[in-house]
Amino acid sequence: MKKIGSYTARGIVTEVDTEAGRPQKIPLFDGSFKTAYRVIAFYVWGSDWGVSAGPDVIAKLSKNEIGVTTSLNFMRADDDNQIAWAGSNGTTDSPGTHFDNGLIDPDNLIVEDLYVYARTAGTNTRAINYLIEMDKYSISDWQGALSMARDRQQE
Repeated sequence: MKKIGSYTARGIVTEVDTEAGRPQKIPLFDGSFKTAYRVIAFYVWGSDWGVSAGPDVIAKLSKNEIGVTTSLNFMRADDDNQIAWAGSNGTTDSPGTHFDNGLIDPDNLIVEDLYVYARTAGTNTRAINYLIEMDKYSISDWQGALSMARDRQQE
């Protein structure tokens, strides 16, 4: 693998969208099996600072759109589709201090797209901010095909 660039994605997602199976999609697939991304940092924070019982959030990144998720077992280390997890306690944290740069599977490799799922302790319609830093790599055809096959096997 050879690093060929860096990429940052940022935006918002709501718990309502996550619950309905509509996570925030980050399109990364460029039609080539010879490029892939690796998540190096994942940050989340609530959009409503200073609002009691509202700014606490958790989020995860998945390599596949996994459909409706429930609060129970939201973050699953045994799910190979989930590659990163982050949280923020809005009453005590400020952006940049929550989970440092998230908990990230060091073996993550994304050939296709990435999906952001989130939960909040407050009203589930509030926006949850995210920022994802990634490195882009040039990989061999077989590495890309193997990664995609492994991702599909877990669906």
